Amino acid sequence: MSLRASTANASGETLRVGLAALCLVPSRVSGVVLTLALCLVLGWPGAARADKHELVFGMSAAFSGPARGLGMEYFRGLMASFEHTNAHGGAGGWRLVLSLRDDGYDPLPALSNTIGFVEQERVFALLGYVGTPTTARVLPLLKHYESEHMVLLFPFTGADLLRERPFDPFVFNLRASYFDETRGLVEALIAAGKRRIAVFHQCDVYGRNGWDGVRRALKAHGLSIAASATYRRGAVYTQDFRREVGLLLAARPDAVITVGTAPACAAFIRDARDAGATLPIATLSFADADNLVKFLLAQNRVTSRDYTAGLIFSQVVPSFADPRLPAARLYRQAMDHARVALPAQLMREEYVPNSRSFVSFEGFLAGQVLAEAVRRMADAPTRARLASVLLGMRKLDIGIGEKVSFGPGRNQGLRRMYLVVYRNGGFENVKALPKGWP
Repeated sequence: MSLRASTANASGETLRVGLAALCLVPSRVSGVVLTLALCLVLGWPGAARADKHELVFGMSAAFSGPARGLGMEYFRGLMASFEHTNAHGGAGGWRLVLSLRDDGYDPLPALSNTIGFVEQERVFALLGYVGTPTTARVLPLLKHYESEHMVLLFPFTGADLLRERPFDPFVFNLRASYFDETRGLVEALIAAGKRRIAVFHQCDVYGRNGWDGVRRALKAHGLSIAASATYRRGAVYTQDFRREVGLLLAARPDAVITVGTAPACAAFIRDARDAGATLPIATLSFADADNLVKFLLAQNRVTSRDYTAGLIFSQVVPSFADPRLPAARLYRQAMDHARVALPAQLMREEYVPNSRSFVSFEGFLAGQVLAEAVRRMADAPTRARLASVLLGMRKLDIGIGEKVSFGPGRNQGLRRMYLVVYRNGGFENVKALPKGWP
């Protein structure tokens, strides 16, 4: 497999690289994580140009910084899907290629990355952007490039501003929204007898969107948020959140919903449990449950305290371990055979990927839907036809038990959210929380 990657770091530095024989696959032998080497071939600076029967998609995401796990895992899932499609003749004969730029979960680099994709690389479409603050910043650019028919496909965010006027014609969302997720969490917690719900959230457009989702869901039951505390974007796991924990616990909540990244949410959970709080703590899908649990399991080993008890995770994809789901079976097979790695220029910080994860499963599904869209216009793919094909996509069965549907006024393909708990060393889907849980 070869991968064209155009990289730019969070300070704006841009590099052009060509990659061949990439091979970074996590595997476990006698419990030891093996990290295999990268094989890298450097190329000359310049704009990426698609070869004949090759479509290039531009992905700006966090490959550095505290949120890098999301960018890494979503990329790995997308590339496993692309690799599988390309190995089977491509999408209607078209080879799918991903061009990468790092934005570090920072809106300004995301803006410059997008300009580079559109004006320099002339990518076919934007794909798999990660995060609300970053995607929110590029939305006006999509409007600006309306005559270019440039669209953003399947971003890893549930923000409502990507689903509303005036920008919804330029974005196709696959996942459920944050309003869908927060409503599902609130309904589950209330059904379990938890009516005083507090919120810990990132102090930006993402955190406020999640906070607003909780507020709306509680209002439907005649309730209001018991207390709120915020943190600044970019928090790391070593950050001290004892003050924020104290502010929320002073309101005597029955449960807390967190709206943040894996390091921040894990640090909040650590400090809440260390303060003696045993109440349920919930997270949204963007908190990256797989990497969040990694932080807490490491803390378990330090203090011998179970930090994973009483957690409830909202997810927008079903369990990748479910043997009944055709998509889950194909995903596991593709991930087991994938040879996917980031360019060395994007590996400035150590990261050990998960062999499988909710985030990479979502990326894999996004790649499958994109491949089907390309197949439907394989005779002559254009940007304008891409949007038209997606708008005409109805009840596409991708093997997860829920069908993908787009259409006029509907730029979100899936609606379902899933409740997940961590117990007995793994994630388990649950339909409801028992009374008095945990």
